[in-house]
Amino acid sequence: MGSVLRWGAGLVALFTAGQAAHAEDAEGFHLSGSLRVRAETIDGQPRVGFGDTDSLIGTRLRVLAEYRTKPVQLVAELFDSRVWGEDANTPLTTGEINTAELAQLHAVVDFGAALGKGSKLTVLAGRTMLNLGSRRLIASDDYRNTTQGYTGVKADLALPGRVTFMAMYMLPQVRLPDDRPGLVSQRIVWDRESFAQVLWGGMAGKTFGAGRGVTVEASAYHFGEHDTPGRPTRDRSLNTLGLRALVPPAPGRWDGEAEVMGQFGQTATTLAVGAPLVPVGASFVHLRLGYSFRGAWKPHLAFDFDRASGDGPGNRTYGRFDTLFGQRRADFAPAGLYTAINRGNLIAPGVKLEAAPSPRFDGFVYYRPMWLAEAADAFATTGVRDPSGRSGRFAGHQIDADVRWWALPKKLRLELCTTFLAKGRFLRSAPNSPGGHVTKYISANASVFF
Repeated sequence: MGSVLRWGAGLVALFTAGQAAHAEDAEGFHLSGSLRVRAETIDGQPRVGFGDTDSLIGTRLRVLAEYRTKPVQLVAELFDSRVWGEDANTPLTTGEINTAELAQLHAVVDFGAALGKGSKLTVLAGRTMLNLGSRRLIASDDYRNTTQGYTGVKADLALPGRVTFMAMYMLPQVRLPDDRPGLVSQRIVWDRESFAQVLWGGMAGKTFGAGRGVTVEASAYHFGEHDTPGRPTRDRSLNTLGLRALVPPAPGRWDGEAEVMGQFGQTATTLAVGAPLVPVGASFVHLRLGYSFRGAWKPHLAFDFDRASGDGPGNRTYGRFDTLFGQRRADFAPAGLYTAINRGNLIAPGVKLEAAPSPRFDGFVYYRPMWLAEAADAFATTGVRDPSGRSGRFAGHQIDADVRWWALPKKLRLELCTTFLAKGRFLRSAPNSPGGHVTKYISANASVFF
């Protein structure tokens, strides 16, 4: 009952602020939002344990209320994510359904140059969404139907010389309900944060050179979790150190990115109560070289390489890289019914072509052949595995394409996503493979903004 009352009170506060936004906008109130409707279908599901073909209709409503009065900003944002058309074999998770949730409810205080001339310090406290650095480790994925929320404190500091620092202590929210009956009935339950799941760390960055320059970021994060009644975990205690260098795109110029992460700590390899903890030693590498051509279509061509370590047989340390709360759409492929590829036991070069023929129209096509880093470990998030390693390492060829069109500028955007996976020897012949030779995924999205 307490959770329901808290949700109700927050919802009343959100819409009260929204009503004030219309009447008192000059005093700093603002109300905005969006409604996205998605129809998606898949044929040849590559993940273990689900139906070969499936279709879903999903909706995601966002309502954002803000009040700004220097030096304070108050933010409340409601997410309502639902799906229809599932059957007993549909992979329903909290990635698709989370009804009437206050994902954001926080205050931001701007302390200005409190730490010296030319500095700027801001501090956030409360419920929020995070998109840190490359977003490969900590993010709130926008393609997915639901978001990932966090509760805690974050401080951002900018100093002269294009130097930045960020430090945060967060409790990642556990999306609820997380049982299938609760998801199917789309029950309203307040997402829970507790000290059973903790994320803390920081990042330092500096941009060298004039203009675009080269930005270098160093990061360190710790994620810890332990079991609570009714919610077993792998009792992870993971430390991830990262180093990233970035040259942003510009017309007629080369650009690039290099990011490496090392992960250590300990984890259980199953959810069983009392499962022994093993040491972790894992790594991730991302490389990109791109070029932006001059021209009305603004074409950008990029060559990528990603490697996320897997867990080999007989290792004394657990070697599978854990991407924690990282986004997948920008580097790999859609979530939703597909959700097959992420940073886990993966080697994937790639080539991506992006273009924006007009301010209202843009799109890309992305080709990636994929291998397993460790032949005896499961591939990415498919669950497909051959413990003997005899099914080889080649997972397949993936082509991912996306086009977006503003039918009504800033009001109505239409989007079409399609992913084609030609399965390689491993995904066709591993002992628990769902079988088949190809996977075809498509989604049509309509987003209304207000």
